[in-house]
Amino acid sequence: MIYFVEDDNSIRELVTYTLSSAGMPAEGFGKPSLFWNTLDKQLPDLILLDIMLPEEDGLSILRKLRTRPETQNIPVMMLTAKSSEYEKVIGLDAGADDYLPKPFGMMELIARVRALLRRAQKSSAPEIQAYQLGSLYVSPEKHIVQVNGTDIILTFKEFEMLCLLLKNKDIVLTREQFLNSVWGYSFDGENRTVDVHIRTLRQKLGEAGNYIKTIRGIGYKIEESSGDNPNAE
Repeated sequence: MIYFVEDDNSIRELVTYTLSSAGMPAEGFGKPSLFWNTLDKQLPDLILLDIMLPEEDGLSILRKLRTRPETQNIPVMMLTAKSSEYEKVIGLDAGADDYLPKPFGMMELIARVRALLRRAQKSSAPEIQAYQLGSLYVSPEKHIVQVNGTDIILTFKEFEMLCLLLKNKDIVLTREQFLNSVWGYSFDGENRTVDVHIRTLRQKLGEAGNYIKTIRGIGYKIEESSGDNPNAE
C-alpha cells in the first residue's frame, strides 16, 4: 500500500489511480490529519508527500515520520513544485529518499516508485557482513551506522549509497552505477540526484564523511585516509 498526501484533488486522484492501475494500491489524503489517522491503523510500504499542505507542511510530516520507530525506515518520496537544489537538500536532509519535482510524467513516477519499493524489499533481507572503516561502523543487517560509537540516522537512499561504497572500498563508482544500484534506473533528468545525496551523506557522517572522495569527472569512492579533502582527486 502506498499513501499519498496531496491537497490538490486532481493530482491526488490521478496519481492514486495511476499507481493502483499499475498494480501498486494507493490511497490519497487531502489533509495531514486524515493521513495520521490512517497511519495509526495501518502502515504503508511507501509514502508520497507534497510540501505545501494545509494544517502542516510535508517537511514537518517527514521529520515526524523519521522520529517514530515504526515509520523511520518507510521509504518517502517528495512530490513538490519546489524544485530548486536548495529545496531538494532540505527535503533530503529531513529524511526523504527521493525527490520528484512537479510537473512530472506518470511513467517516471511509476519507475521511481517501483525502484524504491524494490530497494526497500532488498534491504530487508539480512546481510551478514558488517563494515568497519576507521571511526565508521556500518551493519547492513541491523541497519546501524555509527561514527566513534555515536548512532547516525540516515535516509534509506543514503544508507544504500554508503553500503554500496563500502562494498566497493577503494573502487571508484560512477554516478550511473549509483543510479542503477540504488535507484534501480539509469534516468536522471537533472544529473544532480547522486551529488545531492552524497553531500547530505557526508554532512551527517561528520568526520567520517571525509572517507568519501570525489573523483572529478567520474564519481565517488570510499577509503580510509582521515584528514584529506573529500573533494580532491
